Amino acid sequence: MPALNVEFSDEELAKVRSAASDAGTSMRAFARQAILDRAVNREGRVRALGQEIAQRSAELNRRLA
Repeated sequence: MPALNVEFSDEELAKVRSAASDAGTSMRAFARQAILDRAVNREGRVRALGQEIAQRSAELNRRLA
């Protein structure tokens, strides 16, 4: 399985370690889920923005007709 190495400063790593501990999971699982959540969330935002633009465009086209 492909892997990804990510470097953190000591301060950043402490924050990740603390957040993972608070979530009751390992740092590896926490980091993986955070990355996937961000990727999926981005896809959803792009889709939502596209729908909003289409709706506004349709409304403007109706007004201009």
